[in-house]
Amino acid sequence: MDAFALYGLLALTTLPPLVPNSALLVTAGVLASEGHAYLPLILLVVAGSATLGDLLIYLVARRFGGPVRAWMLRRPRRRAMLEWTLGRIERYGLPFVIGVRFLPSGRIAGPLAAGVLRYPVRRYALGAAFAETTWATYSIGLGYLGSAAAGDPFFAAGVGVGVSCMVAAVGTAIQWTARRRSARVPGDGSGKGGNGPEGQEGTKGPGRRASRAAGALGRPSG
Repeated sequence: MDAFALYGLLALTTLPPLVPNSALLVTAGVLASEGHAYLPLILLVVAGSATLGDLLIYLVARRFGGPVRAWMLRRPRRRAMLEWTLGRIERYGLPFVIGVRFLPSGRIAGPLAAGVLRYPVRRYALGAAFAETTWATYSIGLGYLGSAAAGDPFFAAGVGVGVSCMVAAVGTAIQWTARRRSARVPGDGSGKGGNGPEGQEGTKGPGRRASRAAGALGRPSG
């Protein structure tokens, strides 16, 4: 494959979410290891196009919050995903903006929730860039290092894809466990009212976060 065609294909398959290109990324790493492509440019194209795609989703959700909320709330599965992601962005902020990228459907749920919540643009852009750079380095590095170590590009590609599938499975298990646990635990800030320090902290911290998340969903918080 021509190197320029490879860069273009990487950009086209990385910009939109939910395009299964793990095998392509690992293969790009293998090609870079063999000298058929330039590794820094591959990383730049993949991380840059993925970050741009995340920002576009975020900006659309930020600009058209009402229609996006209506679309997400239309089905119970999408609603649960939005509520779960909103609550964690409110609670953990930038670390979760970064971490959600590595969860199943996180590349859609994360930007949509951050946009609906009107999370600060600069902070979201920083988190998205860091997450996508980490993801690109990990995905392409599997092929690059695997090929260099094994000396067999087909074996390296197979191992890289297998590891990517394992990481995705672990992310699915973590997300499922966290959502099950949050469904069993009462809402943050409940039972922390009163005049003591704990009551004040519950009002200003988790209670305020719950109020903002409820407002982003277009419903009363009380």
